[in-house]
Amino acid sequence: MYKIDKTDRDIVNLLMADGRMAAAEIARRVGGISERAVRYRIDRMVEEGIIKIAAIPDPRVLGYTVIADVWLEVDADSIHAVAQKMTEYECISYVAYSIGETDVSIQVVARDNGEVYRFVTDVIGKTPGIRKTVTSIVPRVLKDVYQWRIPSSVCIEKNEDE
Repeated sequence: MYKIDKTDRDIVNLLMADGRMAAAEIARRVGGISERAVRYRIDRMVEEGIIKIAAIPDPRVLGYTVIADVWLEVDADSIHAVAQKMTEYECISYVAYSIGETDVSIQVVARDNGEVYRFVTDVIGKTPGIRKTVTSIVPRVLKDVYQWRIPSSVCIEKNEDE
């Protein structure tokens, strides 16, 4: 398991704020570390799968102002097929298996409530294997999945590799 220290965590937090931030600027803000060491740490964390550097589009800015969480109750032998099918739709931003009352959880982005309704009833509801859907409109997201921060409790005192 990859071990991170407070410096790694600080680098990740800065990249979360601005994924294009230069290593020199990160080194200046973190303090006590060279630009070269910052680049090395970023490369290592990417290689180890700790972080990914990616562009994250904002659907609301592009006119998709309605977000809906939809939970699907699915026939037991169709869960994988239904989940895979859901990944094919451009208006679905998230697909996951669930444990509990529902079997698959998805998130739909749409231009308006009517678009959500039509998609859930005309597309999702007619997908073979789906028994039931429960839809909840999300009026405001306070923290999104890409905003999760590395807990300080997982940081070691100092990274021994340097």
